[in-house]
Amino acid sequence: MSERLGGTPAQTVGPYLHIGLRWPDGPYVVPEGTPGAFWIRGRIFDGTGAAVVDAMVESWQADPDGRFDHPDDPRGARPPAVPGFRGFGRSETDGQGWYRLLTVKPGPLPDPDGGTEAPHLSLSVLGRGLLHRLVTRLYFADEPAANAVDPVLRGVDADRRETLLASPAPDGFRFDIRLQGDRETVFFAV
Repeated sequence: MSERLGGTPAQTVGPYLHIGLRWPDGPYVVPEGTPGAFWIRGRIFDGTGAAVVDAMVESWQADPDGRFDHPDDPRGARPPAVPGFRGFGRSETDGQGWYRLLTVKPGPLPDPDGGTEAPHLSLSVLGRGLLHRLVTRLYFADEPAANAVDPVLRGVDADRRETLLASPAPDGFRFDIRLQGDRETVFFAV
């Protein structure tokens, strides 16, 4: 018998994202109406340039002072400088592959070697066919001086760095994520 069998839930992440991974606070890293809050919006594309409509983006970031309310912050945990700041957001993609996150700009962070990391968000992408999350960073194009000395960004080939830069948009920033192909977003092994 040479019958082909389909994939089982243990072999794929999706389409279960919309069922079991919803985050109660959704895309809100900060509450609506927070002073200085803005939207990060973008689309996720596959290797052929088609929108990925069944993915999820998770964000993790420092507050505007570059601090985390977490015991792993080397300077010690501290409540966030912005009331209601969670430091984490989760957004599903819609029918056109769009995700969105409402946040505030993080401050610069100290790096382990005594330098400074530019303001950035750590992003994870989960989706159908991805057995492990993909991890990238979002840097802000309007921070050229900080980006120029960021040790992680400097470690990326110069011709690929633009895949990590969010561009200004009318209500915040735009950051598209390309999973493969031309202009593939840089992903990090963590």
